Amino acid sequence: MRGAAVGASSARRTRAALLLVPFAVGAAWALVLAQPAAGPSPLEPAAWRRAWTFLSRLLGRGLAEEPAFARPEVWARMADLALGTLAMSVTGAALATLAALLTVPLAARAREEPARGALRGPVRACYVLARSVPEIVWALLLVLVSGPGPLAAALALGVHNAGVLGRLFTDVVEDVDPRPGRALATAGAGRVEAFWYGTFPQILPQVLTFSLYRWEVIVRTTVVVEAVTGSGMGAALRLALSGRAFTTVTVILALYVALVLLVDVLSGALRTLARA
Repeated sequence: MRGAAVGASSARRTRAALLLVPFAVGAAWALVLAQPAAGPSPLEPAAWRRAWTFLSRLLGRGLAEEPAFARPEVWARMADLALGTLAMSVTGAALATLAALLTVPLAARAREEPARGALRGPVRACYVLARSVPEIVWALLLVLVSGPGPLAAALALGVHNAGVLGRLFTDVVEDVDPRPGRALATAGAGRVEAFWYGTFPQILPQVLTFSLYRWEVIVRTTVVVEAVTGSGMGAALRLALSGRAFTTVTVILALYVALVLLVDVLSGALRTLARA
């Protein structure tokens, strides 16, 4: 009887919470629409006309010259930039995975040695800091240090996602069977050897899975980071928009969508292999 009463109370709280969701969403929209805007409201006909005009320009309607998407050399030039963006996303994912793997033995709380780890708190604090600051903010900061270019973009992607992967890897390490690492430690292995030979083989499938998932996220943010650091497709997109070369924007967006779909397919296939 007591269990049934608890279950009924929990169901009532759940229904009450669900009823609050529409009110919260409505209040959020009202707050957004109440903000002063420089242009017409999205609900006004002028906003729809501007959107239609922008779409028409992307499609090349009303142009006196040949649109960029009808010129093969534009596609070839942007395809080279897309390959560079793909390489940048791979570099960012690799840096993040490597940084997380090298630091996670210090951050994870081993069940067989609960009192160990003077660096656990500082390392976890670094994870929080790294993932709390978005990639675009890291890019703005790193441009001041290393200057504009692909290095700042790669570091920005790597730093933020190292914080994300470090947190995920820490949870995985703390849930694995501690006996292999304990046996190696008993045999005289150090902390690093016990991790790489006792714990790492157990977490390898999850490491690959999480890293590939983050790669999918990274490739979606790489263009934004590149726009800040002045490299790759992001810089080309910013230049095309500032120059009102809207048909070039169409080419970049088409290749960007194709790149994201390609990474999704590759990541899914590699995750399947990792689980096999």
